[in-house]
Amino acid sequence: MSARVWEEERRFFGRGRRSSLEITASMVKELRDKTNAGMMDCKKALQDTGADMEKAVDLLRQKGLAKAMKRAGKEAAEGMVHAYIHGGGRIGVLVEVNCETDFAAKSEDFLEFVRNLAMHIAAANPLGIQREDIPQDIIERERAICMAQARESGKPDNILEKMVDGKMRKFYEESVLMEQSYVKDPEKTIQDYLNELVAKIGEKIIVRRFARFQLGME
Repeated sequence: MSARVWEEERRFFGRGRRSSLEITASMVKELRDKTNAGMMDCKKALQDTGADMEKAVDLLRQKGLAKAMKRAGKEAAEGMVHAYIHGGGRIGVLVEVNCETDFAAKSEDFLEFVRNLAMHIAAANPLGIQREDIPQDIIERERAICMAQARESGKPDNILEKMVDGKMRKFYEESVLMEQSYVKDPEKTIQDYLNELVAKIGEKIIVRRFARFQLGME
């Protein structure tokens, strides 16, 4: 390392320190690689969290998500349509995901999300992206089934409604794309996965639509 570079790095990392732990260039680089945030933002996040890498990542993602929320009125007209074929041609998925800029649409993080989302849809077979996308007749039929099952318990009506609400929550968690547990990481939902991407990229991202085809099924 040249004397000039060393001196610039020393001045950068030596000022404004808020913790007793040294904030090194390698720590800032690691955090920047994980979040795509600016160098100064990474340094400040490490200072604000006492050089705790995981907390710094969470802090920057929260800020990134807040930044994207402020841009909520901006049109998400870029993105991609991705096709995925599974099981030797027995299941096919088309999914469209939109973002704000062509730059984001070509980023590896965005492309990976779209690929993973298509694979998830193939495996989990959601009925809609959000609850309102599920046809009302399907919801009414499911609720009627849940009520019939609940009545078999002999519980009073006020308890029955709570039982049905619980069963319907489970139905939505299994049937609504954004509420489903992500097949590659069941500890988080697809909505959680999307929020992570929004925070990382700093743009509004929308899962616009999908279609799932299975051989021999309507």
